[in-house]
This record gives sequence, structure tokens and C-alpha cells, in this order.
Amino acid sequence: MTGVHCHLRGAPRGLALSVDFTLPARGMSALFGPSGAGKTTVLRALAGLDRAEGHVEVLGEVWQDDARGVFVPPHRRGVGYVFQEANLFAHLDVRANLAFGWQRVATERREPSEQRRVTFDRSVDLFDLGSLLARHPTTLSGGESQRVAIARALLASPRLLLLDEPLAALDLARRAELLPYLERLHAELAIPAVLVSHAADEVARLADYLVLLDGGTVRAAGALDTLLGRLDIAAALHDEAGSVLRATVTGYDAQAHLAELTFAGGRLLAPGRLARIGDVVRCRVLARDVSVALERPVATSILNVLPAVIAEVVADGPGVHLVRLDLGGAAVVARLTTKSVDALHLAPGLPVWAQIKGVALLAPVALPATAMHAP
Repeated sequence: MTGVHCHLRGAPRGLALSVDFTLPARGMSALFGPSGAGKTTVLRALAGLDRAEGHVEVLGEVWQDDARGVFVPPHRRGVGYVFQEANLFAHLDVRANLAFGWQRVATERREPSEQRRVTFDRSVDLFDLGSLLARHPTTLSGGESQRVAIARALLASPRLLLLDEPLAALDLARRAELLPYLERLHAELAIPAVLVSHAADEVARLADYLVLLDGGTVRAAGALDTLLGRLDIAAALHDEAGSVLRATVTGYDAQAHLAELTFAGGRLLAPGRLARIGDVVRCRVLARDVSVALERPVATSILNVLPAVIAEVVADGPGVHLVRLDLGGAAVVARLTTKSVDALHLAPGLPVWAQIKGVALLAPVALPATAMHAP
């Protein structure tokens, strides 16, 4: 079986768990949901740190199969695990901390150096650690410590990388510092990685595949852009509801400082030089930043006005509706007042104009085509 298959049930750590999902064989998948949904419990069960009943298979290798009495211990699973806290060895400098991950493979799994998935120099380059190698953990910022922790996990040559809310312990400045490195990891890593998060913006920026957990069960699972376009998922995200659009950078207006992004539904303009011409980027559009008009506005400050068709309309609490818009095959969700929905007679099949502020396009992230070599 390709990918990561997890079929587990039981009550590890006191949480009733019943999950069944399969994640892609490469890229970043996210376990997302509110506190107490079971995200960390599932992650620890994948690592073998917590015991649940069922079946776990990673890239064709069975790590757990209770029907056949198979349970591979954590140190034999080939897992790289990054916790909320960096957990670096305080008595070792950064170079020695990284070397520990490299040497662990030789002692526990006896994997030859030439078969390692990431080299020492590559990990240092990927996380910009060259200037930190001689420093000790007590002299590092929270963001620097997490960069070292993730690099050390990669140097263990994992078949599966597990990230348990790696940004949760950081303040906003350190979080902003680490996010670009995680984005680079997402773009270049050729092994499966699983991110636990309860922050919708992190998931939208980093993940390709989403598993929504609630009360120890899987509420929904699928490709991120598809899932975020569903109104039931938007309703669950409340103010964080939004869509992710994949687009290509096709131009840059240096005078206006605007990037031109082309996607299935047309063209978007966003402030700043986001990436190189030809690069593929992802843009997050919050539902609260999308409005609808029956006729194309002729005098408006909103830069992005695109033809769309109403695909679905549902109520989302008193006085509020969610509207799914089809923009040439790309889905965008709008959160509108019920009064506006009624006044415009919005209903499935109605052609409209979607309006998206340029400044409302959140964190367009470049997705380079290069990748670390696959296992």
C-alpha cells in the first residue's frame, strides 16, 4: 500500500479514538481540529508512543497489525518526531545535536550513509543553520531551536516525519520566522509528513491534504483546496473559513508593486513581489473578504472582480449565510449576511461577480518544483 494508512481504535490517553484514513506518499498532510479532537493522540499512535488497536502501514511497511500480532517499536519505525518544544540536548552545540540524528540511524536501523534521505550539509542549508553550528541551545531563540529540532529529525532519515504543533510554543515574531522554513520543507520534502495544528492559517499555508478530526473521529479527509471549498467545513471553521487557490505568477507591475496571478478562474492582483515569473503559488482567501455583485462594478477600489456562478448557499447561524462560488472550476467561499442573500436572490446556478480585495489575499506561498530525492 502506498502512502500512510491509519486504522486505529481504542482509548489511548483516555480519548475514545476511532479513525480510518490514508495520507499521500509525499508532501504535507495536516491533522486539524479543536483542542481535544485527538490530533496528538493519533500522531503518537502513528509513532508507536501510544498504543491503540488496529493497523498502521507506511509506504508499504506494516508497523502495526493487531490481527497478525505485529507491533514495531517506536525506535524501529523510522519516524522523525518534532514536539512543541525543541527538546535539544543542552550540553551539546548545534552541530552535535544534528550529528545525534545522523548517528541514530546507524545504531538503530543500520542504514548506510549513501541511502540517507537528507545529507548533513543539505539539512544545514535547508534550515539556514550554518551560523548556528557552534552555538548551544540556551543561546538560541525559539524559532532557531525549532529549526534545529526539525533538521535533526530529518537527519534520522525518517520514512515519516511527524510535527506536533511545532509553532504553538512560539510568539508571533518567532512563528513568522519559522513559517518560511516549514514552507520550504513542504515544497522540497519527498517523504510523507504529518502536521498537527489547530490554526487554520498554518494548515492553509503548509498542507496539501487535510484530515479534520472531532471527538476522536474523522469528520472529513481530502485534498486541502477541495475540502476548504466545502460549506460544511467552512461552517466548522467559523471566522477562519476560507479557500486556497493555486495560481501561477504571470507578471509584476513594479510601479504599482502588484503581482499578477493567473488561475483557473482568471487573474488576481496581490501586493508585493511574491515569487518569480512562472512560479506556482497558493493564496488563501478568507470567506469574510469575498463579496458578491449581480453586475460587474465599474467604479470600485476592489482590484479583483471575477465572473462566477453560485454553486451552493447554506445558512450559517442567525443572519449569516455561506455561499460557494465556482470560478472556472476553482471554489471560493463567501460569508454574507442573510439580508444580502435575500436581496440579491442568490441561488445555485445564478451568474454573479465575485469581489476579492487584493490586500486580503493572505500569504501567497511559492511552491517550487524541486524536491529532495525520494527514498
